[in-house]
Amino acid sequence: MKIPSIFPFPPSSHTSGAPDRDRGPQVRLFAISLVLAAASAVLGACARMVPGFAHTYSITVYPVLVNTIGRFSSIFPFSLSEAGLYLAAVFCILNLLFLIKKPLAALSHLFFLACLLLFLYTAGCGINYYRTPFSYEAGMVMEQSSTGELYSHCLLPTEQINNTLTETDHSGDALKGLYPGQTEDTPLPSAAMLRELGMEGVKSMKGLGTAYPQLSGYYPYPKPLMNPRLLSIQQLCGIYSPFTIEANYNREMPYYNIPHTICHELSHLKGFMREDEANFIGYLACIGSDSPDFRYSGYLTGWVYAGNALAKADLEAYYGLYGRLAPEAARDLAWNNQFWDRFDGKVAEASTQLNDRYLKANNQEDGVRSYGRMVDLMLAYYRDSQ
Repeated sequence: MKIPSIFPFPPSSHTSGAPDRDRGPQVRLFAISLVLAAASAVLGACARMVPGFAHTYSITVYPVLVNTIGRFSSIFPFSLSEAGLYLAAVFCILNLLFLIKKPLAALSHLFFLACLLLFLYTAGCGINYYRTPFSYEAGMVMEQSSTGELYSHCLLPTEQINNTLTETDHSGDALKGLYPGQTEDTPLPSAAMLRELGMEGVKSMKGLGTAYPQLSGYYPYPKPLMNPRLLSIQQLCGIYSPFTIEANYNREMPYYNIPHTICHELSHLKGFMREDEANFIGYLACIGSDSPDFRYSGYLTGWVYAGNALAKADLEAYYGLYGRLAPEAARDLAWNNQFWDRFDGKVAEASTQLNDRYLKANNQEDGVRSYGRMVDLMLAYYRDSQ
């Protein structure tokens, strides 16, 4: 018996609604992304235009992030931000592959990631760029300095560099600290050595916090990157990650840079984002450290900044000052130049230009030249100490 044909059933509500429900998660994700973007915009505008907002945020809300996200990140022995970078790259590649097959889903995922990172950046450091400067909080007054005053200031770190070298014992094969007089043949620091440097960096910053209350409190453990070449090709010593509240540094750069870089990046975790002030805070933490390796790093880094300023004002005086340095320190400076010169190129140039625009966009009008203000801070510090 032949089954009689019937008219097609009308489309059910289930069938007709399926596409809408398929798009539902993407629509919700898109809405969440817009909320994150709007929150970032509002917070950024308040930081720029509302007097006292950024400073209040930096001493009330931001410490909570350091004590929660920062503590969580410290549980892991590796850099979460570096691991996150690799995962984000894989995430983006996968979504780009699905862009043709499922464009709405792929675009919503990528847009959400961008908005989430923007919000984390704003909360983790963007607002802090507009806080009260450390120099103001510390009551430091910066004045115009003469070449003679600059030269006198350079003499002090020169003597301290030479004196500190006599306190370090680097005999034997196992390096128990930095190795003054480093050359290309000097081995890279061991994991144990880096752990000691990280702990000493936290100790030094906490010690500085006894003199400057705004620097007191908890510090997450600073971490070397697993692949330091990511920083070297950009000619970067370290980087602060606002996404994971971590201080990261380059473990393959010349040794004498490591202690100061650790303290520099840790200063960002107290909400001081200006590069000149982070350099200065790192300098103070190092020269006040119990470790001769840290003091050597601080004084030599300060000498480089002050020496470069002196060279522009009086080249002959600079050459005379350089001649006073111990041979080990001179070799360290020579290796430092040789190391970074290897990475001169388009990547480093693009990184410098990007960093310059980034700093100018974040309330540092001088861009990368703001690093040179460290000399003014050092002169003000020693002027106040007299």
